[in-house]
Amino acid sequence: MTDQNPTQSFPENYFQRADGSDDRLFYTQPRLLVHIDDHAIAAIRSFFQEHLPQNATILDLMSSWRSHLPDDFLTEKVVGLGMNDVEMRENPQLDEWVVHDLNSDPHLPFETGSFDTVVVTVSIQYMTRPVEVFSEVRRILKNDGAFYVIYSNRMFPTKAVAIWHNLNDNERAQLIASYFVKSEGWSQPTAWDVSLKLNIKTDPVFIVSANKLRFPSEPSE
Repeated sequence: MTDQNPTQSFPENYFQRADGSDDRLFYTQPRLLVHIDDHAIAAIRSFFQEHLPQNATILDLMSSWRSHLPDDFLTEKVVGLGMNDVEMRENPQLDEWVVHDLNSDPHLPFETGSFDTVVVTVSIQYMTRPVEVFSEVRRILKNDGAFYVIYSNRMFPTKAVAIWHNLNDNERAQLIASYFVKSEGWSQPTAWDVSLKLNIKTDPVFIVSANKLRFPSEPSE
């Protein structure tokens, strides 16, 4: 069993932010722009093409106006969960979406075992209750479903948690892996550096993922 508030197993100051005001105020105005460069986006699309199951139900967690799935990628349904309705309404790859503040309420408003795959793309640095959210992601995934956490070094600095600022890219992978471990019920996390190796400066792309394991007390699907 996990703690009632498992994020407390980290030092409290890890998840403090320079701007601790209500996130709903920060995200009131839509930002119809991408936060990583075209090369990073291409790297993410290539990874999704290779690793995400096609004809599947996918949750785009902390979603915005682009999900970075390949243009010809076949899905059964893509659901977005984010902070701004306008942004998600402008996302052509979302079939459904819901406005929800994970930092205020980490509970995901979906049925248990609803999704084949969950992704969160370049937003993990804003999560202030990550262990609780990871536990919820595990709940809504089908058995053996994968959770992919994609990150770069770009961020809104005032909204990124303190621990993120204090780590390098490799240490950030270890931090994300610890979220999986502390939320329990996951396979051994795997980390990738999928940054495109070019002769120009580009935004890096890293991914940490794990698959849902079934607890002995849980029914099989």
